[in-house]
Amino acid sequence: MHLTLKDYIKSDISDIQSIVTTYLDTAKKLNADYFSFVRFHEDYVKTHLDEFASRPLKAAPIGIKDIILTQDYITSCWSKILEEYVSPYSATCFLNLEKNGWLMIGKTNMDEFAMWSTTESSYFGKTKNIYGTDRTPGWSSGWSAAAVASWAVIGALWTDTWGSIRQPAAWCGIVGIKPTYGMVSRYGVQSMASSLDQVGVMTQTVDDAEILLKAIAWFDPKDSQSDPRADDFVNDQSQITNDQCKRFKIGVPKEALWEGLDPQIKKIFLATIEKLRAEWIVVEDISLPMLAYSVPMYYTLMPAEVSTNLARFDGIKFGLQSDSMDVDTLQKYYETIRSTWFGDEAKRRILLGTFVLSSANYEWYYLKAQKAREELQAEFDTIFTHYDILLTPTVPEVAWKIGSRTDDPLKVYLADMYTIPANMWGLPAMSIPMGMVEDQWDLLPTGIQLMAQKWSEDKIFGFGRYLEKLMKNE
Repeated sequence: MHLTLKDYIKSDISDIQSIVTTYLDTAKKLNADYFSFVRFHEDYVKTHLDEFASRPLKAAPIGIKDIILTQDYITSCWSKILEEYVSPYSATCFLNLEKNGWLMIGKTNMDEFAMWSTTESSYFGKTKNIYGTDRTPGWSSGWSAAAVASWAVIGALWTDTWGSIRQPAAWCGIVGIKPTYGMVSRYGVQSMASSLDQVGVMTQTVDDAEILLKAIAWFDPKDSQSDPRADDFVNDQSQITNDQCKRFKIGVPKEALWEGLDPQIKKIFLATIEKLRAEWIVVEDISLPMLAYSVPMYYTLMPAEVSTNLARFDGIKFGLQSDSMDVDTLQKYYETIRSTWFGDEAKRRILLGTFVLSSANYEWYYLKAQKAREELQAEFDTIFTHYDILLTPTVPEVAWKIGSRTDDPLKVYLADMYTIPANMWGLPAMSIPMGMVEDQWDLLPTGIQLMAQKWSEDKIFGFGRYLEKLMKNE
């Protein structure tokens, strides 16, 4: 069953139960091939279906990332250390979903604590791309992207720390948006890197993404970084028109066309730019020098926050416990728990973060990266005084073969170049499908990324709709 959310909402209320059942059955069948879901919650569906069917979004089936707390249900972050953790409360964003009538059919798989870029670091198994079962669906949100792309759900709720919504959206041929930092409450969402994390959405269309985002955005006093302007976004029912989009000024950073960009993606991207110019839209080449430094900047700051956030998982405060009688000291107990139950990527980032925060390295690495971050932010502020939207490819390559990058983390990290900057300055950014690229006899999707100034989601959605129709030749 292939329904957009807009079409689903128009469905007859009497058909909702059969539609949801069809989606759940489809998701379970597809899971044998792609492993998008780690667990289905049929009891939750049965309990809430009739109640939610009478709410605005009519029990629309959705997948929830297993990093978002749901009361009385396991939230494992797909780490062995939290394998049996049952949350005593629900995240604010999940409560907002329930209020609007979204229906969770299950929790989706993920990289351990959202750390990695190929969906291969989950303790419980890999997820596959629907465009090639030997290929990864993308960053840590790749599991939800695969679920949405295969029409197993109408939408998915995930988190984005460095591009893990937009990048898998590009690799799976769907829409994914990371909103402005502070738009969606992070209360009840396990933090990876607190100053970078933001909850976002993945759907089939730009319209559906806007509906879903408005269902979860909210000013939440429980989150110190939540912003009252989130309520303004939810309450604003106006939309940017096509005529307004044609008056936008679009910037294209020349640094985005670096030598690491796949020539086929570059060709499609430049063709898209020419389509916009043919519509008499002003598209100009600009310079964003700090873009080239975004990867080392991120991979210095992010592990520092990771090492702090994961310190709580010690087998006492949180996490699987062990028999303390087997060790001589508390320090040895911590070592045993953390070395046994954390995966390789989590350990790698904890060690790197501890290194950059040490007294010997704090000033040389951490403070230096923070200063670079401030320079990047200043560049963006200057650029957005002249331009409404920045366009880049979402990712420099198409979906990798599973296992092809596991031995070379640096190559994986470099693929984050286009998506990281939006997280470093809390900007809204969206990926929409841009076209198909051939790689080793596979035809694979790729995406184009739109970025705008903070709290400019109206421009992102307006121009995203315009671009979406332009590329479909509507």
